[in-house]
Amino acid sequence: MERLQAEDNFKYLRPLELFQQKNLVNICAPMVRYSKHAFRLLVRKYDCHLAFTPMIVSNCFVRSIKARDADFTTSYDDRPLIVQFAANNGYDFANAAEIVAPFSDGVDLNCGCPQRWAMSEGYGACLLKKPDLLCDMVKQARTRVGNEDFTVSVKIRIHKDIRETVDLCQKVEKMGVSFLTVHGRTKDQRCEPVDMEAVRTVKDSVSIPVVANGDIQSTKDANEVLDKTGVNGVMAARGILANPAMYAGYDETPVDCIKDWLDIALSTGTPFSCFHHHLIFMLEHVLTKSERSVFNSLMSTSAVLDFLRYNYDIS
Repeated sequence: MERLQAEDNFKYLRPLELFQQKNLVNICAPMVRYSKHAFRLLVRKYDCHLAFTPMIVSNCFVRSIKARDADFTTSYDDRPLIVQFAANNGYDFANAAEIVAPFSDGVDLNCGCPQRWAMSEGYGACLLKKPDLLCDMVKQARTRVGNEDFTVSVKIRIHKDIRETVDLCQKVEKMGVSFLTVHGRTKDQRCEPVDMEAVRTVKDSVSIPVVANGDIQSTKDANEVLDKTGVNGVMAARGILANPAMYAGYDETPVDCIKDWLDIALSTGTPFSCFHHHLIFMLEHVLTKSERSVFNSLMSTSAVLDFLRYNYDIS
């Protein structure tokens, strides 16, 4: 775990202040391998108000300094920041929250990951069927970190019966959860349309902020979600990977954003695979098919920089 560049005078709005002051809070989703320090710094330059870390497994994080160093790096200007954890008990979740509290603005409990490995370990979407355990985890984290400005949130998928989702959300609200993120699909759905009516129902059933997640690719999508659901925020994943400037109103990644990524990634020591993969996403709709074939096969930072300089005068 590393906090870079201490700067005590850096000013920013914390999550609850954002929900109070913004008509719609623009959020970068937790994405395994991708929503890491360098990428979070990039999207913050383009009207992303709040960013999440990738999901971190809490028991490894709590027990291993090596895991903390590998999974969590931040800096003074990487704020406001929510650290998302996978946890299956309140002790680990509360301990993890206590560890990151000095370096972040909140923790989020992943209750939506549908992957088999996560479900088999008691993480992610399986918690949707364990409301008592989920409530205890929220309560323990909320008690352990007493600072009311430090948020404890939950990210969920919906149940087939929306009444179960509403009941769950109202229970965790009573336990002190600060806000909810709702992915409008069930744990078994992948490509089906997001259920906006379900998201709206959750929003109308609680008094805390609600964030909508799922198929948000542009500011047009974000505004349509706001109109349909009345949510307080939107969370983008694939959309912001393909276009880190989407919240600033760009239809595709602008050249300046690509240049910013080069500067940020290289200055923060981003590993080549991560550096390259982000560019593959960003350039998907810019490169021709033959150019993509060449670019995607590049094996070094110098080769990537040469390609961009020669073909697009980007340096």
